[in-house]
Amino acid sequence: MGLVGRRSGRNFGYGRQMSYAGPQALKDLFGGGHYGTVKAHSDRWLAFVRWCRSEDGPGFNDARQIDRQTLLDYAGHLRQQVEQGELTIATAQNRLSSVNRTMAALRSDQHVKVVSPSKALGMRRTSVRYSVPQGQDREHVKRIVDMLYEHQMPRAAAIAQLARATGMRLREAILADLPRLKREAKQYGKINIQDGTKGGRSGASAPRWIRADDHIREALRFAEQVSPDGSHNLLAPNESYLDFQREIVRPARDLLHKHNVKGFHELRAAFACERYEQITHHLAPINGGRCRHLNPRLDREARLQISYEFGHGRIDVVSAYIGRRA
Repeated sequence: MGLVGRRSGRNFGYGRQMSYAGPQALKDLFGGGHYGTVKAHSDRWLAFVRWCRSEDGPGFNDARQIDRQTLLDYAGHLRQQVEQGELTIATAQNRLSSVNRTMAALRSDQHVKVVSPSKALGMRRTSVRYSVPQGQDREHVKRIVDMLYEHQMPRAAAIAQLARATGMRLREAILADLPRLKREAKQYGKINIQDGTKGGRSGASAPRWIRADDHIREALRFAEQVSPDGSHNLLAPNESYLDFQREIVRPARDLLHKHNVKGFHELRAAFACERYEQITHHLAPINGGRCRHLNPRLDREARLQISYEFGHGRIDVVSAYIGRRA
């Protein structure tokens, strides 16, 4: 290990930066193996580090300063993100669990942890949607887009259009390579969502091709029109993703609430319901459709296709967008 006797140093002897220390401690813990597990924990630890450094966080850059209250404050931050539709409950719980694991690796003990991530969040995981997605009515979404534009939030308007037209996650809509997607839509009649995807699911190993219809072409055209000079996406060249969230996304979300949409994630769910209806010619289960009873094979085919287009590895996740399977 090479750290015996140095545990009292900054970040328990793993260096000056928390962002470096956590992954190094995890590599030691797993003996250089379990690459996928180490990467998953490291990615979630880095999200925690970003929060620590943000205006909402404690400003720490030394893991020795982290106590249980710090982790409970982080749980509160994650809970707020879930309530705003930015994270799923499962993602929030995974992030807390990975912080627990990384802290144990750094400290070599279990003294600073959240005993129960689900209790700390005050939420239970659910993989089934029980409420009808908001934003299914395209005229309603158009009014929201117009409202955001009128409030001097053209990039937020572009996110809303992209989320409803393509089912992109918030991060995917912000970081989408707009010139490439427009080029693909023109050349191939479909687009491949690759930028800002979760868990490194991008590249040739994880294609996400979606048929480009007029709604997608219009959303891409508008997004490219409001994209800052010198940028291929919705971020300005000198703008951080966190700054964009604080200055653009949060105010926009408040306006969405006033127009009866909980968040941009609802528009992703609305797209999923629309895709289900396009594939099966039945309403989505959450909208009262009975395809899963009338034709279980077709229902499964639709769920597999939506799972692919949404960048999920599991078919059961689709129930969180369109309703239960049985």
